Amino acid sequence: MGVKNLWDILESCKKTLPLHRLQNKRLCIDLSCWIVQLSSVSKSHCHSNSKFYLQGLFYRLRTLIALNCSLIFVTDGSIPGIKVSTYRRRLNNGNEKQVAQTDANPQQICSLKRNMGSEFSLMIKEAQALGLALGIPCLDAVEEAEAQCALLNSELLCDGCFTSDSDAFLFGARTVYRDICLGDSGHVVCYELDDIKTRLGFGRNSMITFALLLGSDYSQGVYGMGRESACQLVKAVGDVAVLQKITSEGLALAKKGKNSKKQELPKSGNGQYILKCDEFSEVIDAYLKPKCHSADSEAVSRVLVQHPFQRVKLQQICAEFFGWPPDKTDEKILPWIAERDLRRFANIRSRTSELGFNIPLQEIPVSCPVSGIVKHRKVQGNECYEVSWKNIDGLISVVSADLLQSACPEMIVEFEEKRAEGKKQNKGKTKTKKSAAAMAEIDKRLQTLLLEIESESRAVHNISHLPIDSKTSGTGVHELNQEVFLNIEPIIVDHARSCSTKRIEVIDLLSPSPAIHTHRVSKFQQKTSQKIDVIDLSDTEIDQSPEHERKARELRSFIASLKGK
Repeated sequence: MGVKNLWDILESCKKTLPLHRLQNKRLCIDLSCWIVQLSSVSKSHCHSNSKFYLQGLFYRLRTLIALNCSLIFVTDGSIPGIKVSTYRRRLNNGNEKQVAQTDANPQQICSLKRNMGSEFSLMIKEAQALGLALGIPCLDAVEEAEAQCALLNSELLCDGCFTSDSDAFLFGARTVYRDICLGDSGHVVCYELDDIKTRLGFGRNSMITFALLLGSDYSQGVYGMGRESACQLVKAVGDVAVLQKITSEGLALAKKGKNSKKQELPKSGNGQYILKCDEFSEVIDAYLKPKCHSADSEAVSRVLVQHPFQRVKLQQICAEFFGWPPDKTDEKILPWIAERDLRRFANIRSRTSELGFNIPLQEIPVSCPVSGIVKHRKVQGNECYEVSWKNIDGLISVVSADLLQSACPEMIVEFEEKRAEGKKQNKGKTKTKKSAAAMAEIDKRLQTLLLEIESESRAVHNISHLPIDSKTSGTGVHELNQEVFLNIEPIIVDHARSCSTKRIEVIDLLSPSPAIHTHRVSKFQQKTSQKIDVIDLSDTEIDQSPEHERKARELRSFIASLKGK
């Protein structure tokens, strides 16, 4: 539980951070808190799978593993003597009489060993086995797990603690992650002691005072004291002097309590409650001097060492708890393990670069885990690459472009050069295909127009040989032909435009027209000597049809457009 209403007091200091802010950090996890959270989710969704909480733990862990987080499980040890009454009260659903009958003076009770055969203890053991297969060690605390996490954090042996118990700050924690959310908008809820001091003016001493006034696992608090009154009192005294003032003078509260569930305090003559200074001292000492493994102990040193990922062991656990075959287990964990290895390699390159050593990729003693880039991809608008891995045969997964750039920029340069060269070649092939197709289309249209003009000419020729009406005399025919031909203007053909003196040839239209000979002309044929304009005259004695003229105009226009290009 922690300190009553403390999370509400610290609400203004709450920060929601994206998951990537946790990368490369060493984090302690209060395992009991996570199991309680995941179990409550499983029950609220009425999930049929009894190991649903364990699957939730698996997904949390693999997300943090991919960020190259060094994780340490911390489990609860014995129950502190000062907390025994609170522990029994919870077991008895808050029945004060049964607790009072069990221990008349709870402050003098020694620590109590936990029931290692309980259902919750078995759940903790399963979680420990899963973590060990993933390379996550476990530290069994002497008493409170959050106290051990806080000690590691205060000694700078870890960067933060995952716990939902607010009294971690009272034990000395500096950074507490209260909750974690996975998914596309994955984040963590974070509180930092420096922010609390800056914004609210509350330090560790102030929060221990809140435990005395509002109640916690070690104290039932003062009757009638609310969080606003407690905050005003602490701010008035100040964080530095507040504990000393309480232990030396005590606090007199102006309210009486009736049927209070909190501890009965002796009354003074004017009816105020007076707190016992010795009881305060016990609670204060429990927070300031918790029983923990010291920072230089063997137990702590053992969990600070990097532990290996046990692939076969994980396959066995997932088969037993989740019913997953080995292939499915590999599919759900190997890409995350590979990404972690790539982040570790990126850290090595970053550190060597900071020291002033720019070592080429091939000369680095540690081998790059990426064997090659398969292709470029975009995932939810983010630049990524699909890569293959060296140490995991057949695995191809997607990593962010930023991560790959920090780990092996040489591979990206090589891949992009090949990619650009391939695009250039494909573009040339496409252009050649388009040009050939365009020329084929031009040739086809040209031939079609020539054939249409030829067919029109033949049609006109056939009309000119139709029989003449018998009523028409020979003289009439001659006059008609003469009238038609006289109305036709002479056509000038320019055979040599480059000559200084133009030679004009007049064609006698009264003479018979020569026979028309057609042949195909290649579209690539070019005239090198002189340019000749040929006028195709029908061999009939009447004008060409309008359709024939239209086709001829289209042909001339089309040929002119080709010449212009």
